[in-house]
Amino acid sequence: MSSLNKGVRKAEVTLRWDPSPLGEPAHDLDIVAATYRAEAPHGEPAYVVHFDSRSPDGTIILIRDSKTGQGFGSDEVMTLEFDRLAATYGRVVVGVVIQQRDGRRVFSDIANTLVRILEGHTELTQNDFAAVQESTAAVVGEFVRSDAGEWQFHETVRGYDADPQSFVELMGS
Repeated sequence: MSSLNKGVRKAEVTLRWDPSPLGEPAHDLDIVAATYRAEAPHGEPAYVVHFDSRSPDGTIILIRDSKTGQGFGSDEVMTLEFDRLAATYGRVVVGVVIQQRDGRRVFSDIANTLVRILEGHTELTQNDFAAVQESTAAVVGEFVRSDAGEWQFHETVRGYDADPQSFVELMGS
C-alpha cells in the first residue's frame, strides 16, 4: 500500500524482456490497462489503453512501447494517474499480453520477462510470470477505488490463453 494510507495517487508499470535469438521472429509483449466504471467494475471496460495509446482524459499513458525487447532498461512503461481519474471510474486492471503474429508463444518461451508496478520509488509488486509460464497473457494487478475514494492496489496473477483482443474481454472478470 502507499504511504500514510492515502491511497495510490500515481503508479508506473514497467515491463522488460530479452529480444528473441538471432534469426527468430521478434517477441512483442504489451502492457494493457482496462478501466471500468464504478457501477460496472467487471465485464466490458469503459476503455482500454495499449499499443502506444492513452486514455481519453490523459490519465493513463503508454509512454514507451517496444516491439522487440531491444534496448536498455524497461522496454515498455505505462503511467497511471489515479488522483486525476474521474470519480465515475472504480477499477483499473493491468495485464501483459504476448502478440501472436508469428505462432503461439507463452511466457516460458521468452527470456527474462519482468513486470513491475511502482508508486514513486516504492515497488508494489514484481512478477516474472513463473506462475503462469504456459499462458499467453496475464493480469498482474488491479487498482480499486475504495468507498472513501482512495485507490488501493491488489496484487494478483491470473494467466490466460488468449490473443490480445480476447484478453481484453477476459481481463476484467
